[in-house]
Amino acid sequence: MVFGRRVFWIVTAFVMFSTMLFGFQRLVMPKYMSGIFEGRLIGEYYCSNRSHDVIFLGDCEVYENISPIALWENYGITSYVRGSPQQLVWHSYYLLEDVLRYETPKVVFFSVPSLKYDGPQSEAYNRLTLDGMRFSIPKLRAVSAAMTEGEDLITYVFPILRYHDRWREISGEDFRYFFGGDRVSHNGYMMRADVRPKGFIPEGTLLPGYDFSEMSYEYLDKMTALCRANGIELILIKTPSLHPYWYEQWDEQMVRYASENGLLYINTLDLIDEIGLDFEVDTYNGGVGLNVFGAEKLSIFLGGLLRDSYGVLDRRSDPGLSLIWEAKLVAYNGMKLAQQSDIERYGEIKTFTFRP
Repeated sequence: MVFGRRVFWIVTAFVMFSTMLFGFQRLVMPKYMSGIFEGRLIGEYYCSNRSHDVIFLGDCEVYENISPIALWENYGITSYVRGSPQQLVWHSYYLLEDVLRYETPKVVFFSVPSLKYDGPQSEAYNRLTLDGMRFSIPKLRAVSAAMTEGEDLITYVFPILRYHDRWREISGEDFRYFFGGDRVSHNGYMMRADVRPKGFIPEGTLLPGYDFSEMSYEYLDKMTALCRANGIELILIKTPSLHPYWYEQWDEQMVRYASENGLLYINTLDLIDEIGLDFEVDTYNGGVGLNVFGAEKLSIFLGGLLRDSYGVLDRRSDPGLSLIWEAKLVAYNGMKLAQQSDIERYGEIKTFTFRP
């Protein structure tokens, strides 16, 4: 009996300590609700219905430029953008492994500009991608591939070891969003309804070399093989962001890689007129990224390709999915109207989050 009571109190103390430690960790981790909203993108995937025929992987060239809601409204295509700031090819590969834990899409788009990086770049950007991933083998592998010098894998498993000093910065926001925050994306798409026409876009400067690194090709090969093993069509894409500069030598490598591996590569910079983009009205930051009006045009163009060349089905006849996606459409249109109203009233956007 004495031994049993002792075990009971040891277990109770351990559970209480673990709960307090977990609570403190939740409190000190950044909430990304008053700035750097992009830090919420990766985690929001786990709140979706996860029945997507199309997945987009990449950095701001996908999460600013492609609207899954427009794909649904015009084609009944279900999709999700698993994008994040400076998402490099190894991030994208392990995010695809993570997706396959929950669903198997018919088509995956990979945004190719990240191939220009030849190794890990920044802990700050790593955190915006990796902290949002649920604990899993793909997350551990992603951390191992992405860590910069001085980083430790254990701090991604137990973020409290990285953020414990942040208790000095605790604010009301940390308590308000302790159990979770509002949504910032529409199936991974971050909306901007403001307009800033294309300005001066600098030409590219001479680089010491143009070949993508062995590490970049290693992970692109792994992504190609993983898609093939799961019956997924992989499409390589360069979206129509005008800056940073996309070099002809990089483009030639993608054309060659796609040809050698039986993939489709789309450089939408060559299709601006066909897509119907006007960089006087379809960009919110001078041509770097598309606003919602440009993103809808690009998404409609890609939807036609998915329907006509890849046989992705119109799922609007599914009553369950239609109910889910119609609610998404209402939230999407509501934010678009709210942002336009913000611009008229304040000259800037103030609405970046919404309640699902």
